[in-house]
This record gives sequence, structure tokens and C-alpha cells, in this order.
Amino acid sequence: MPASTPYFAVVPRHTLPTLSCVIPCYNEAANLRLLLPLLAEQLSQCSRQWEVILVNDGSRDDTSEVLSEWSKRPGFRAIEFSRNFGKEAALTAGLDAAVGETVVLMDADMQHPPKLIAEMVQHWQSGADVVYALRANRDDESLFKQLGTRAFYRLMNAKSRFQVPPDAGDFRLMDRAVVNALQALPERNRFMKGLYAWVGFKSVAIPYEPAERASGVTNYSALRLLAFSIDGLTAFTTWPLRFASIVGLVLAVLAFGYGAFVTQDYIFHGNAVSGWTTIIVCLLFFVGIQLISLGILGEYIARIFEEVKNRPVYVVRRALGQGLAQDTDASASEQPRLGA
Repeated sequence: MPASTPYFAVVPRHTLPTLSCVIPCYNEAANLRLLLPLLAEQLSQCSRQWEVILVNDGSRDDTSEVLSEWSKRPGFRAIEFSRNFGKEAALTAGLDAAVGETVVLMDADMQHPPKLIAEMVQHWQSGADVVYALRANRDDESLFKQLGTRAFYRLMNAKSRFQVPPDAGDFRLMDRAVVNALQALPERNRFMKGLYAWVGFKSVAIPYEPAERASGVTNYSALRLLAFSIDGLTAFTTWPLRFASIVGLVLAVLAFGYGAFVTQDYIFHGNAVSGWTTIIVCLLFFVGIQLISLGILGEYIARIFEEVKNRPVYVVRRALGQGLAQDTDASASEQPRLGA
């Protein structure tokens, strides 16, 4: 691939990098008041220059006021969406806005310890392109969620050319070349955990134990997690379609065999073909299988429908503050902007 291609752009590894920290925010006002002072102190110690990009994903509490206050301080920028677009869109907006040699993604709920950023930078200095935090255990989760997570990643990684780490989240440091690669991906269905793994690059995992959420509750219910899992599976695997085809083939063979058996039994033994109950049960069974197969196909068609509409991933209502060196002053940006 040509040297000018952004996927393999060579970025000099300085003793300390310039660093952009992206934090998606949804109803996190109380947590941000605790996190941001700690983060500013930590970033000053492990980077040459830094910026914090806070993306307000349509919060309903006073997150907007907190962001407006902090965006007046050096190094802090705020991006406010016109409505709630989801965490994946907020992460994408943060990556689009980041200008540092390295970019750190983390949550605002205090479960991602800022002190881990220094270790991430050390691994980056040693040559790693991606440094991601890996949960040491899932003891704080319910048995149902643990089993669901295990099943999801087994399906996700089955016969795949790349592996999505089961216990890794969004908390990670990425080199500028990795960020450029992610920005070059055109899809609107931004399942970020899959995209991190798909682009590749040299990666290092750091085990950690997430702290308790400082304030508030998680925004991911069981149904929302299920929908998120379906998005991930349909974005990166085709095995549901193949599974439906295999089930259809097996059932067709069994139905043909049973039909042949009933026919020869009638011809050679004169047994009447029975079975009002059998016919109804078989009919309902096959209709159910057909509807399930159509549903699987419909999920993929829905993803195609979303992509061909070519709508932006997010819409920015306003941007505040000043971070690392930019071509324009973000504090003067009040016009709505679209995220491709």
C-alpha cells in the first residue's frame, strides 16, 4: 500500500505525545464534576500537550451547563448534539474532532481510572499502536449478563479473520494512524468494538478492575444490550444467514425423507395417511422457521437501508472551547454541523 495512505502513516514517537481525550456524556453531570479535575491533573503528567473533548449526546440533566463551564478553561472542548444519537455516534464525533498524536477514549462514569492513561502512554512509547483496557473479571455483573456476553463474543469471533477481545470496552489509547483508519471507514452502523478490531494494528492489553459507578445508573437495559448485540452481529458476521440456509436445507431433507416414508408405507402396507394433527403441527413448525429466516434476512436488509440513505452519523448543535491547535476557533462555532 502506498506510503501516503493514512492507514500506515508514520507518526514520530516523541518522549511524550500530544493527547486528545474523548468522553461521551449522557446525563453525567455529577460524574463529570468528579472526573474532570482528576483527568486534567493526570493528562498534564503524561502528555506534552492535551485536550479533553466532551461530547454531550442529548443529555437531559445539567450536563450541558457543566460542559459550558469547563469549556471556558484551557484544554477543554465541548460538542453538543442536536439530540441523542447514541454512544457510538458520540465516540465518532470525538474522533473526528481530535487532533492529538494519540487519542484516549473513556467513559464519564468514573469506572475507567484516569491513572491508567500514563501506563497506556508508556506502551505507546514502546511501539504499540493501540493500548486497550481489559476487564480482569466480571464479578460485578449478573449471571445472565455474563452468559449473554460470553455467547455474543463466541458468535462474533466464530471463523472470523479478526478477533474482538471479549472483555475489552471503549477505554483505550490509539495512535493517530489508527484514528485515521477508523475515520476512513464509511459505514453508518458504527459498532465501535468491532471497528477497533477490524482495522488491526499492533495492540497491547492492560488488565484492570473497573471501579463502582460514582453517580447515576447505567443507560443500558437488557433489551438495549440485546439490540446492540444484534447490531454488532449483523455488522460483522454473516453466519445468521448461513445458519438459516442450513436449517432450511436440513428441514427440506427431513421433510422429503418423511414424505417418501409415508408414501412407501401406503403403497406396500396400505396404511392410510394419518394425521390432521401431524399436518397442522408440521405446517406451523415450517411457517415458524420461514418467519424466523425472513426476520434474519430483514435485519440485514434494514442495515442496507440505513446505509444507502447516507444520513450523517450525528448532527452538532454547537461546539465550545479551545483544545489543541486548530484551523478555526471552536468557541466561535455555533452553526449546526453534520458528521459524515
